[in-house]
Amino acid sequence: MSEAITRGVRVRVHAMYVPERSAPHEGNYFFAYRIRIVNEGRETVQLIARHWVITDAEQRVEEVRGEGVVGEQPVLQPGEAFEYTSFCPLTTPFGMMQGTYLMVTAAGEHFQVEIAPFTLAIPHTVN
Repeated sequence: MSEAITRGVRVRVHAMYVPERSAPHEGNYFFAYRIRIVNEGRETVQLIARHWVITDAEQRVEEVRGEGVVGEQPVLQPGEAFEYTSFCPLTTPFGMMQGTYLMVTAAGEHFQVEIAPFTLAIPHTVN
């Protein structure tokens, strides 16, 4: 699990291996991750974009950018939370993800929120 707080926005991530969607003999490893974003600050914020940096066990890096998350651009009032689950396929049994969300305040100020690094690993590869 990973967790980071930026300007009162807490991002907590829990990742898991999905064996039923994986085919290790073909070099396909499928991971799910659950994210909870909580606005612990005093101002309303909206998540408008994401940027992921995905690194596999062979140090290959892929960057993914896009609008919102899972087709949404959630608005979070102070005290509100948003949760979603997404997925990441890898060609190795181990990897890492980290990134940022681009947020905007009700006043129109943009800022980046950190998504702390988290591990993607089949259960027997990490103690």
